Amino acid sequence: MSKAVSKAAVAQSLRLLVPAGKAAPVAPVGPALGQRGVKSMDFCKLFNERTKHYIPSIPISTAITIEANRTFSFVTKTPPTTWLLLQAAGVAKGSARPGDVIVGTVSVKHIYEIARIKSQDEAFRGVALKDVATRVLGSARGVGLNVVY
Repeated sequence: MSKAVSKAAVAQSLRLLVPAGKAAPVAPVGPALGQRGVKSMDFCKLFNERTKHYIPSIPISTAITIEANRTFSFVTKTPPTTWLLLQAAGVAKGSARPGDVIVGTVSVKHIYEIARIKSQDEAFRGVALKDVATRVLGSARGVGLNVVY
C-alpha cells in the first residue's frame, strides 16, 4: 500500500523537443503524454499559443511537469545550440568526425548572437555572456564548424 501511495504522489518530469507552433497529438507529444494520463490536445493548444511568436518549425526544448492528479505545467526554452549553429552556418547536418571534417563556418559574431539567445535560458541565469559564448564555441567545434575570428 505504501508503495502505491508514494508512487502516485510524485510528480513526473518529461523533456521533449517540439516544433514551435506545430505541436500535434502525434509522436513525440501524444505517446509521451498519453502514457502518463495527460490529454495531449490540451498541451498542444497551450504550447502552440505560447510559441506562436516563433518562426514555425523551430525546435523548442520543453520541460513538462505532470502532477499526480494529471495536471501539467511546462516551461519552454530556447532552441538547441547545435540547431542554431547549423542554421547560422547554413548546413543541414553536423560532421560525423568533428575533429577531422569541417562542414561549415561561423563567425565570432554568430557565436555571440547565439550566446545572447541562449543566455535567456534558466540554466544560464547569472552566467556572464563571455562564458556562455565559450560554451557555444565548444558546441560549434563539436558539430564540425570552423569559427572565423
